[in-house]
Amino acid sequence: MTILTVEILCSEAAIFSAAESQHPEPLLYGVTDGKAIGTYLEQKFKLYLKLRYEFLE
Repeated sequence: MTILTVEILCSEAAIFSAAESQHPEPLLYGVTDGKAIGTYLEQKFKLYLKLRYEFLE
């Protein structure tokens, strides 16, 4: 498994955010709490990275 570097992290963040913006997320419909939305996406991004890279949290 590849080690996650800052450069890769930046690249993957762009890829992840582009992909996330292209599909509906029913779990977030009606949610007005920005912190809850941020936490949800942060957890989803961490899982995305864990499946592809080695890194310390």
